[in-house]
Amino acid sequence: MSSLSKEEQALWAKVVETVEPLSREPGETPKLPPTRKVAPPDTTPGQRQRAKAAQERKRPVIVKAQPKRHADKTLDGGWDRRLASGKMSPDRVIDLHGHRLDDAWEAIDLGLESAISDGARLILLITGHAPKGEPPVKRGRIRAAVDDWLAASRHAGRIAAVRPASPRHGGRGALYVVLRRAR
Repeated sequence: MSSLSKEEQALWAKVVETVEPLSREPGETPKLPPTRKVAPPDTTPGQRQRAKAAQERKRPVIVKAQPKRHADKTLDGGWDRRLASGKMSPDRVIDLHGHRLDDAWEAIDLGLESAISDGARLILLITGHAPKGEPPVKRGRIRAAVDDWLAASRHAGRIAAVRPASPRHGGRGALYVVLRRAR
């Protein structure tokens, strides 16, 4: 570290002269300069009229419809048995490792669009396992959001069911997304 030049030393001396140390004694508060009152900006009659109209305007009440959950939908017993055993191989794999929350949603949407256009029936959606030792709020954010994303997706009508993946395909770190047959 180099020493200060003569100009820097003179500037620092001026700064030190203006500094008033804070008291370390309990009960003593430092003296603060008085605050200035700032007058509100002048408004035109048109601005006041628009502000009053905005306050009086009744806002519509928007109620968001509850999305249908794909977990409630059932497949026939054969599908469920084959999925649980891992005997079915997925037609498409969407791997979300390394994605941030926003990027993951886009990857799911584009992956579903591509799978639907190709006529795929079974998609393996890999969300990844939650890291051990992290608090529940921080870990597994993508996995926690996937069910809501699929239910609210523009492709929700094409999804027949969502099931947990078998251990052969990733277990708790993945999901099967079963798409409806194109009619």
